[in-house]
Amino acid sequence: MIQTDLELFEQIDFVENPLYERIINDLIERKYSIVDNFFNEGEVNILRQALLEKYEEDNFKKAAIGNYINEVIAKSIRGDFILWINEADAGKAEKTYFDKINSLVAYLNRTCFMGILTKEFHYAVYPDGTFYKRHLDTFQNDGRRKLSMVCYLNDENWKPENGGELTIYSPLENGKEEALNIYPLPGRVVIFESQELEHEVKPVKVPRLSITGWLKTR
Repeated sequence: MIQTDLELFEQIDFVENPLYERIINDLIERKYSIVDNFFNEGEVNILRQALLEKYEEDNFKKAAIGNYINEVIAKSIRGDFILWINEADAGKAEKTYFDKINSLVAYLNRTCFMGILTKEFHYAVYPDGTFYKRHLDTFQNDGRRKLSMVCYLNDENWKPENGGELTIYSPLENGKEEALNIYPLPGRVVIFESQELEHEVKPVKVPRLSITGWLKTR
């Protein structure tokens, strides 16, 4: 029988994790959290190499708009190429990734009762000149996405002038909004409310590498 992340976590003695607590507090206070070095340099290098090898093997496909029921490719809206990652068939690199994500998910379920039951992640490559226009990470016919996550796999020489920043639009109390530009530095993870915060990826001038995904409720 397959056990959920919550069931597995309940078998482990609870120890408070300061990093996870900071993520929780960020989500409560502003609906997003930015964590630098969530993955260390060695882990980023392993994941980047795995991504590039699969990309060179032409395993990626053009990303689409909508979910499996309503899927439309639209170059005017997004330009990235993606490869879905199946945890059950994960290689060494992907297992490194899922080990950390599963630890976070179990902690969120145990401490915040988030009810996260499933995950979906994919490698993403934004070639030169591509972007993803402003949008929400939710569908009209599927509202299960709770938290969006992006892990950046660019190399350590990434510069702001390369573009590709993630812009999150955060509502303010006066009815206006704040546009927060987040640069895709290696090892940085951004977590935000899927159904609350609109966001976009600005045009890139150098290929931009990441793992993007969602933590989903029932």
